[in-house]
Amino acid sequence: MSSYVSWFATIGLTDRPTVGGKGASLGELERAGIRVPPGFVVTTAGFERLLAALEQDEPVRERIAALSPDDLGSVTRLCAEVRERIETAELPDELLSAIATAYAELCRGSNEAPVAVRSSATSEDSADASFAGLQDTYLWVRGAEGVARSVRSCWASLYSVESVTYRLRLKLPESNVAMGVVVQRMVNSQCSGVMFTRSPTTGDRSVIAIEGSWGLGSSIVSGEVTPDKYVVSKVTGEIVNRTVSQKLMQHLPDHSGSGVRHEPVPEDQQSQACLTDDQIAELVQVARRVERHYGCAQDIEWAIAHGEPGIYLLQSRPETVWATRDKNPVAAPKAKAFDHVLTLLGGRQR
Repeated sequence: MSSYVSWFATIGLTDRPTVGGKGASLGELERAGIRVPPGFVVTTAGFERLLAALEQDEPVRERIAALSPDDLGSVTRLCAEVRERIETAELPDELLSAIATAYAELCRGSNEAPVAVRSSATSEDSADASFAGLQDTYLWVRGAEGVARSVRSCWASLYSVESVTYRLRLKLPESNVAMGVVVQRMVNSQCSGVMFTRSPTTGDRSVIAIEGSWGLGSSIVSGEVTPDKYVVSKVTGEIVNRTVSQKLMQHLPDHSGSGVRHEPVPEDQQSQACLTDDQIAELVQVARRVERHYGCAQDIEWAIAHGEPGIYLLQSRPETVWATRDKNPVAAPKAKAFDHVLTLLGGRQR
């Protein structure tokens, strides 16, 4: 269609430089036969064109790269300046046209079908850096103008204080950082959540940990609700631990326009499990399939829609906490093997 738009069905993990981590993963999942909400990515070409126009007036990447992550005042001031420049910049007509055409095709000609607009930086969702929660997502966005506005806001979020500081601390080259933006049909979630193909608390590879709550998963991410939690054996499928929480709040679509509304969960549902055992079994089956496909432990976002059978996956990224610990040596190497014994004995004497 355009260098500015790539559909999920045409992209995979090797396309990270042009669609970002999230977009590449969603394309990889769709091509692997995993059910994801349909969508496309506004490629990094759009971001690069906008940034090039801004840098004709004053550098962006060079100034960001020169910052110290410990100088919070300078980081905050420059981030605010860059974000305002991006938010107020005029987008080229051909980019706006490409977004509007793809949106109309995604929504089958509708001008008001709701979509999620999600940041997809080229540096995110890798085995070494996740950036989870550091860049913006906009839910229940309606209309081509609203989508274009949210795309620009996602680009601007690449220069949030948290995201810039994280990149500086990891020493990621700023010249390699760019932003794609995912646009995909919204799932009207009855319940949603996350699951990990190894325990996030112990690192146990033999279990899958599932968290879920009513409504949209943003209520879990924001910390507004304590989700139901399940630990399931990968080998037997047995639910080895089950915690059903009192879920007082849920995020629901704002049908009066874009965005979400926060509403109390009806009393009769607050202490009710949001998942049946059959749904848990299906989640486990999907999680095992995704982990086999990627060859490493995964951190997965999922949703179950009102009135629809089956599971939607909204994202899958490598698990980074325990993977990073696995890479670190247990002890520093010694000149002689017996030196380890002497170190241990010395520690006991202390």
